[in-house]
Amino acid sequence: MRKVGIIMGSDSDLPVVQKAADTLSSFGVPYEMHVYSAHRTPVQARDFSANAREAGFGVIIAAAGMAAHLAGALAANTTLPVIGIPMKSSTFTNGIDALLSTVQMPSGIPVATVAVDGAVNAALLAIQILAVEDKDLAKKLDDKRTADAQKVLMKDAALQ
Repeated sequence: MRKVGIIMGSDSDLPVVQKAADTLSSFGVPYEMHVYSAHRTPVQARDFSANAREAGFGVIIAAAGMAAHLAGALAANTTLPVIGIPMKSSTFTNGIDALLSTVQMPSGIPVATVAVDGAVNAALLAIQILAVEDKDLAKKLDDKRTADAQKVLMKDAALQ
């Protein structure tokens, strides 16, 4: 199975990003986590993404706030799917700036984008991408969807 790369622009993003790691672990998906900044460590960020496919990665998740250039910088150096997690910040717009920066990629360099602080959905999307070629992983996703639906129906039944 291919691994998922989880890259965060700052270790202050770890409390949110850990939710992605936990979700991947719950599905048995291997991952690696790194702190690389698009601006402060651009060489390391570029090298990671340029070599990710050969290193056994199938998807990259990138979490960054404020200018949020990390996902785009990584996507510019790989054709692997890159999923951006725009991160909330205590300054300016509470994450809307990061969301707009992450989602507004130029033609030819796509970045899939989830909600602000949407680490769980980023992990689930990465798993769905890997599940295109992995029937066992696809079954785990189907089972999760069924279990999630049952939880909702049980809550509905409790109201009746």
